[in-house]
Amino acid sequence: MKVVVQRVSESNVKVDGAAIGSIEKGLMLLVGIHEEDTEEKLDWMCRKILNLRIFEDEQQKMNRSVEDVGGAILVIPQFTLYGDAEKGNRPSFIEAAGPGHARDLYKKMIQQLKQGNVQVESGKFGAHMDVSLVNDGPVTIILER
Repeated sequence: MKVVVQRVSESNVKVDGAAIGSIEKGLMLLVGIHEEDTEEKLDWMCRKILNLRIFEDEQQKMNRSVEDVGGAILVIPQFTLYGDAEKGNRPSFIEAAGPGHARDLYKKMIQQLKQGNVQVESGKFGAHMDVSLVNDGPVTIILER
């Protein structure tokens, strides 16, 4: 599993021009599911995301989590994170999980993140989405398990 975590001051996702998810201060996640990903990896990733201390405290040190600051999370599925362009010019997505497995883990991720003390919004699995964000910092962390 690969997740690009971006600290944002705002982010939203649209499908066919209609907003389906929107947050203010928080985290925007681009989530790639690998064919060999398990629920154990998902559990680790959700705990890491909820506890990741990338928000500043009173001393301007990154020492607070998204829960600590009352932030929100926008979760976007993105199988292209497993695109391999090592050979040729067209990426191969052979390592990305198939739609069934990826959809199941994506839905479970949303449910697990909702168990935290945060608002959770999401994109639409399998849809063409327009994602907007204002990266705060910028702060971008790549998590892989």
